[in-house]
Amino acid sequence: MSAFLHQRIPLQLSDPQPISPRSSSSPQKSSYPLLSRIGLVILLLLMVVMGVLIPLTGISDGVFTVRRSSKWMGYTLEQAVPFVAKDGTVIVCAVSLPYLPFLNNWLISISRQKHQDKVLVIAEDYATLDKVNEKWPGHAVLIPPAPDAQMAHKFGSQGFFNFTSRRPRHLLRILELGYNVMYNDVDMVWMADPFPYMVGNHDVYFTDDMTPVKPLNHSHALPPPGKKGRPYICSCMIFMRPTAGAKLVLNKWIEEMQEQPWSREKKANDQPAFNFALMKTAEQADLYLLPQVAFPTGGLYFRNKTWVRETKGKHVIIHNNYIIGFEKKIKRFKDYGLWLVDDHAEESPLGRI
Repeated sequence: MSAFLHQRIPLQLSDPQPISPRSSSSPQKSSYPLLSRIGLVILLLLMVVMGVLIPLTGISDGVFTVRRSSKWMGYTLEQAVPFVAKDGTVIVCAVSLPYLPFLNNWLISISRQKHQDKVLVIAEDYATLDKVNEKWPGHAVLIPPAPDAQMAHKFGSQGFFNFTSRRPRHLLRILELGYNVMYNDVDMVWMADPFPYMVGNHDVYFTDDMTPVKPLNHSHALPPPGKKGRPYICSCMIFMRPTAGAKLVLNKWIEEMQEQPWSREKKANDQPAFNFALMKTAEQADLYLLPQVAFPTGGLYFRNKTWVRETKGKHVIIHNNYIIGFEKKIKRFKDYGLWLVDDHAEESPLGRI
């Protein structure tokens, strides 16, 4: 549940075959001034070329950090959120270019529930920023600096960690602007309108990522810690109100991410940090666990056919998790009739991309 820019490439400034190699038989006085003048001219030309062309290519190296040219570069979150918000609420996702098919699939399902106009796509590369805004002006924003998102990062990789670690900061900025925010990963499909389930005036609403079946009238309190010393709440579907309690959770989430950086041994991601943040703020924030029957984890929905049959018509958002791999997710969506892009692309605000 992503081609984003900012690459690092070496610039070869030295010529392996100099224009005016020194000969042991040539007097130094006659060759040195000529070499100096030619070298100076070449250096000036290189500086001009690099200054003009590199900003258009989006490359960077150890000396230069250059962004891709885009007319949407100056479009800020502070401009985008009021533009898309409806009734004080914005629906947010974060996407890189390889995941545009998933974005479109998700948008089709949201359009069927008449909530697509309040969607804001946080583009994690300039190609996505331009692509979405070309089709759907104003509905994508890039919050710099853009991470290196040239490929679809696998769960557990450092690229995946870098991608997801930006999430709480994005959400906090939206809350600071005074808006409710619903965050979704784009490997989800809406089966019904989720907003009637955001009952009451709680600070943070979330879903359980555990597969054991809960009773239909289960508690809405934060579940107790599991074997790893924390609950197993999913960080991929969250609804927050712009309250002090929600901001407290997000700030604690950011702190926990900083204390649990990615390493080859730990292969951290943002979800454990989110769970520790919920645990540590449970007394100060008003937390609400959404009903499992409406928001099942993929490990339950795609693996327990009996439960799916018994609860038919009660499912609201289906999450295609508990599976790793871009193509595997698409195949599973197709197997369950949830891959909408091939036959219903015209229902998306982006059309066929």
